[in-house]
Amino acid sequence: MSTVGEKERITQNRVVKLFSDTLDYDYLGSWHDRPDNKNVEETLLRAALVKHGYSETLITRAIYEFQRVAGDQQSSLYEVNKAVYGLLRYGVKVKPEGGEKDATIWLIDWEYPEKNEFAIAEEVTVQGKENKKRPDIVLYVNGIALGVLELKRSVVSVSEGIRQNLDNQKPIFIERFFTTMQLIMAGNTTEGVRYGTIQTTEKYYLSWKEHSTEADILVRHLTQLCSKARFLEMIHNFIVFDAGVKKTCRHNQYFGIKVAQEHVDRREGGIIWHTQGSGKSLTMVWLAKWIREHVKKDSRVLLITDRTELDEQIEKVFFGVGEKIYRTKSGADLVKVLGQAEPWLVCSLVHKFSGREDDGVEEYVADIRKHLPKDFTAKGDFYVFVDECHRTQSGELHKAMKELLPGAMFIGFTGTPLLKADKEKSIEVFGSYIHTYKFDEAVMDKVVLDLRYEARDIDQNITSPKRIDEWFAAKTRGLSDIALAQLKEKWGTMQKVLSSKDRLEKIVSDILLDMETKDRLVSGRGNAMLVSDSVYNACRLYELFQRTDLKDKCAIVTSYSPTASAIKGEESGEGQTEKMLKHEVYRKMVAGYFGISEDKAAGKVEDYEKAVKKKFIDEPGQMKLLIVVDKLLTGFDAPSATYLYIDKKMRDHGLFQAICRVNRLDGEDKEYGYVIDYKDLFKSLEGSIHDYTSGAFDHYDKEDVAGLLTDRLEKARERLEEARETIKALCEAVTPPKDTAAYLHYFCAADTTDKAALKENEPRRIALYKYTVALIRAYANLANEMVEAKYTPQETEVIKAEVDYYERVRTEVKMASGDYLDMKMYEPAMRHLIDMYIRAEDSRKVSAFDDMTLIQLIVERGAEAIDALPENIRQSEKAVAETIENNLRKVIIDEQPVNPKYYEAMSDLLDALIKQRREEAIDYQNYLRKVIELSKKVQQPSQNVTYPAAINSEAKRSLYDNLDKNEAQAVAVDAAVRHTKKDDWKGNSLKKREVKNAIYKELGEDEALTDRIFELVLNQRDY
Repeated sequence: MSTVGEKERITQNRVVKLFSDTLDYDYLGSWHDRPDNKNVEETLLRAALVKHGYSETLITRAIYEFQRVAGDQQSSLYEVNKAVYGLLRYGVKVKPEGGEKDATIWLIDWEYPEKNEFAIAEEVTVQGKENKKRPDIVLYVNGIALGVLELKRSVVSVSEGIRQNLDNQKPIFIERFFTTMQLIMAGNTTEGVRYGTIQTTEKYYLSWKEHSTEADILVRHLTQLCSKARFLEMIHNFIVFDAGVKKTCRHNQYFGIKVAQEHVDRREGGIIWHTQGSGKSLTMVWLAKWIREHVKKDSRVLLITDRTELDEQIEKVFFGVGEKIYRTKSGADLVKVLGQAEPWLVCSLVHKFSGREDDGVEEYVADIRKHLPKDFTAKGDFYVFVDECHRTQSGELHKAMKELLPGAMFIGFTGTPLLKADKEKSIEVFGSYIHTYKFDEAVMDKVVLDLRYEARDIDQNITSPKRIDEWFAAKTRGLSDIALAQLKEKWGTMQKVLSSKDRLEKIVSDILLDMETKDRLVSGRGNAMLVSDSVYNACRLYELFQRTDLKDKCAIVTSYSPTASAIKGEESGEGQTEKMLKHEVYRKMVAGYFGISEDKAAGKVEDYEKAVKKKFIDEPGQMKLLIVVDKLLTGFDAPSATYLYIDKKMRDHGLFQAICRVNRLDGEDKEYGYVIDYKDLFKSLEGSIHDYTSGAFDHYDKEDVAGLLTDRLEKARERLEEARETIKALCEAVTPPKDTAAYLHYFCAADTTDKAALKENEPRRIALYKYTVALIRAYANLANEMVEAKYTPQETEVIKAEVDYYERVRTEVKMASGDYLDMKMYEPAMRHLIDMYIRAEDSRKVSAFDDMTLIQLIVERGAEAIDALPENIRQSEKAVAETIENNLRKVIIDEQPVNPKYYEAMSDLLDALIKQRREEAIDYQNYLRKVIELSKKVQQPSQNVTYPAAINSEAKRSLYDNLDKNEAQAVAVDAAVRHTKKDDWKGNSLKKREVKNAIYKELGEDEALTDRIFELVLNQRDY
């Protein structure tokens, strides 16, 4: 028996014991062979409701309604899950007999968790549309499946379990089993548990963090997340359906709200500081809902913000989660709303009444006081949330609010640290910190990305043609010969356009070179923002970029609008003024984008901003650079980027929020956010000590901004060294001499007749691919600056050779295993990095496999297909043979469910051919001829096997082969299926039953044969 399975089994046994003995869940057993497992186990649910004292009639009606909603086959998983959640959280409304008013049946007792029936089942076999799936552990509460856990052994990444959960939610698998699911988890003994909910993508799966003396991380996480009270609390209080995405809370949100609840109970205000990007808006949502539901019946929440975009953002967030928020229109409107009992949720914008975005507290307060009646008393128990309280902490505002709402409790929210000068005042106004979650904690938790900072002395570096050439050579020294030749050609063209005499031209040159050499900028998967110090300079920069390859892939977004009044009185006959240039550039830019006359441009500025912002987010390769001044640098819906170039004096909150534009997660190939500073805001160019807590941040306490920015080169070297160590450790177990054969045996199969080996070694191969990609990215990120990163020329050559070596190993293993096409999605934009920094000569050959498998290529080209294999494989006849055999085995295994009899025969032929080769009973040329013939049979059954004329489709061929070549029966079953099947029948149990009954009749009511053929029919692509 395989030890691989044993290791995972041991982990699962421990987890089952933990749930049974420590967490006190009932153990329902292994449901591996139990038929008809469902996400609503009616017997268990009925028994639980009887215990809760409901009548049989009400129970029957409630279960019927709940199953009707949970079993909806037409609506999307998101919509059904949302409806199910509503019934779970707010109860099922049913009509008793005799015209009595509706009764609410609580399927779960949220108030007293211990009164519910908690249970787990393992190996729960669920029949999906086309395949069965078997989640490792399912958590049931009162017979309703609310949680699922996929376990992996210690050497297999938790990511594998997450992908398994995501696969299971696909329509072709067991999507409908997830209509009741709330927490979806994956775990192993080395990484612990990561959790999400339905349709949570891999990058947004979360890790829990809470103090504990338990050393075993898997046990610790499961105990913390799945204890009865915590599990139900997470579901009841910390789930939202946010504009099409279901979300649950991070640990910082949970504990921030828990502490805030204690403050609310004591009516003690304070400040919640959760760093940019860590979910501050949803923290407000959950806290507001808790206050509404758990404090006084007349509880009301007033949110105060001081920026229009924040006001709009808050409305979007609350509207997205199904909570209506009233946005006041004036001071009179605010006073009027506060004097009424409804609505319970109100938002007020400080600057709405002043007409200015910089400071409007005085006008705001004056407007409120002007409309305040004598003896005014607000209706309700008020809790005031002040968003971005570092800006609106003015004593005047607080004093006015205290007059208006004398009994209110105030909570300040901020995503940035408080300035030293404001701390004392803020704490005096709001109270002390309720909860903090700083930037370095968020980076550690992978909630946001680490930032890499670099100050560039553009003035010094580009001063003369000679200096320009030296600068270009230094910036490109790590490129391959072909990539360098191509870039030189482009650079030559660019130099004709840009003289680089002007400072802004130097910045344009610098950014363009980054666009041609930096990983995500070259690939088109990432883009950049450039912060300019004025709208005028933004327009000049835009004009310069329009003369380069970034033409039409660059836009300006500012608050400027090119109206006629913007240039009134400017024409003096002495040339173009700054105002006239801005007006002209903006008109041309907007008119050109929409293909309209320049006279209509002023009316389309807002549409232009929305359009380019959308393209920047959705199609980064087509909108690579946004030039901004103040706009788009704050707010949760401001777009994120990979690079932020700063050419503006910035400091404190403005700088903090701006650099957080590049710390958002965005795919596996975005590992860091990069901040390029042309103004040397931290004075780091002046000395060798790089302290990024002073200079532009010296108004903050050092500990509040520690770790926010790190030196790009220093951290890039650390990353490269770590990547080298990781891949060497993975490959340590490969047997000497560590040649191609040794790698293929270790990562694919030592014996190509071992049908399970290829699949069992898949986690090893995925680790190899992942670690090699990380090594290539780490090297490419530093290849042009190895000297600056303090590597000697000899060390640089060694490292380049290592990267080349492991990249070749990766390619050989991908080819030999048949993984090449499957892995493309996991390795975005790898080709260009290999071409640029390692070698380009293999690209054309390897690209033959971009859209075809090796077996498809062999069928198309015959023995010539071998020429497309990597050189190290081509040089060894044995390596070629094993590569083809592994690829054939993969196709046979993948296709087996479609036609078991046929592919079993193909598997036997492959085994016989391998045996002949090993016993040297066949020479290499004859082997190649036979393996090509076999490849054709495997890939194209219809063209290589003779079937009767009536057996003219893939489905009929499969039926014919698996019905003992009974032509009449195969044709009859095919006709019955086609006549009976309805749209989307594979995902509907009633429609499936109709098809199965039709097959049953055609097969003479033979149940065993019907089961086998029905399974075959489910796997057909034709049906």
